[in-house]
Amino acid sequence: MSLTAGSTFGAYLVGPLLGAGGMGEVYQARDTRLGRSVALKVLPDAVAHDPDRLARFSREAQALASLNHPRIAQIYGLEEVESRTALVLELVEGPTLADRLLRGPLPLDEALAIATQIAEASFEGSTSQICVALGCIALSKATTRSTSWRRRICC
Repeated sequence: MSLTAGSTFGAYLVGPLLGAGGMGEVYQARDTRLGRSVALKVLPDAVAHDPDRLARFSREAQALASLNHPRIAQIYGLEEVESRTALVLELVEGPTLADRLLRGPLPLDEALAIATQIAEASFEGSTSQICVALGCIALSKATTRSTSWRRRICC
């Protein structure tokens, strides 16, 4: 069961694919019950029914559910529809740190602020083995003078 923009997954209206990789595919979606935008993460079709990958996916959901940090995207649920499992996650929008670095080096004060925030959230996630990769870090302007970041869920 491949997800496509415009299809539904339970109560979720599937939007565009946000990213794909070996760990999954992440789609923007609309929760039709609660009227909010979310991210749906599913395993790629090739491994969607593999018991080991499903167990790992379940552990990822449990690890995310154990975290409570303002810089780590929240998990809203683990859904199963037609024997396909998806993580329902907070949608964190914005460019990634990797996108920002393509424009050139960060000024030292901005780099230090982001590094400090990443270290604080990484400490929270370290017991759950949550990785922080450049493509998983969404940047947003907290104020006109500083850049804040939030870890988004990656593929």
